[in-house]
Amino acid sequence: MKRNFLFAWYETPRGKLLKELEADYLQRAMTVSCQQTVLQIGGLGWEDDFIDCTLYKNYTILDAKGLGCGGSRKIRAKAYCLPLQSDSVDMIIVPHLLEFDSHRFKTMREVERVLKPEGLLVVLNFNPWSVWVRYQFLWDKKMADSWGGHFISRSRILDWLKLLSFEVTVSSDFYLDTVESKQGNSIAYGPNLLSTAYAIKAIKRRYNIIPLTPVKNEAPRLVLVNTLTSSAQAQNHD
Repeated sequence: MKRNFLFAWYETPRGKLLKELEADYLQRAMTVSCQQTVLQIGGLGWEDDFIDCTLYKNYTILDAKGLGCGGSRKIRAKAYCLPLQSDSVDMIIVPHLLEFDSHRFKTMREVERVLKPEGLLVVLNFNPWSVWVRYQFLWDKKMADSWGGHFISRSRILDWLKLLSFEVTVSSDFYLDTVESKQGNSIAYGPNLLSTAYAIKAIKRRYNIIPLTPVKNEAPRLVLVNTLTSSAQAQNHD
């Protein structure tokens, strides 16, 4: 897994704008309480821009090389083999890791495994149709040599999440100076040539089958209406 392209991109003028937008987005996406467990898969080094680790003491960064800000808890492990119990994490953030993960679908299965039911997942990826990302990749020799990943389209991520029983709630596009979000049926599957990156929010759904209890066949109890009426009339006459 090589993420040097990502870190080199953040040093470019457009990359710095993207970094600011993503930091603001992740800060607003942190809707869980301080007592809940948050896992970030793939260290960035600038987590201080969107998370206060002194407030979120259960914030953990998992990275194969131990990357991440100094104030957070860290786990050095592979993303496709998470050393965590099933249904133990309230929120998972995957920032620009799947593009550089050769076991990306295994990683998604691990994410589904460790995330609690109704837990929140946030995925950030480069937009594979972006003119600016393609231009930077093709013309910057240093960045091209460091590339060791695979661009992933939004439609493929949406298909994976659907297969893993996630409900996608919000899809966002990162432009030069703004973030546009769409919800529900308005989420677009087609390519977007102008946005640099995209983010997807999803909730892990788990539907339990409720067994049907057998109904005992009992003899029906019939009450004749005329009988009740006759009894009531007899009492009135008395």
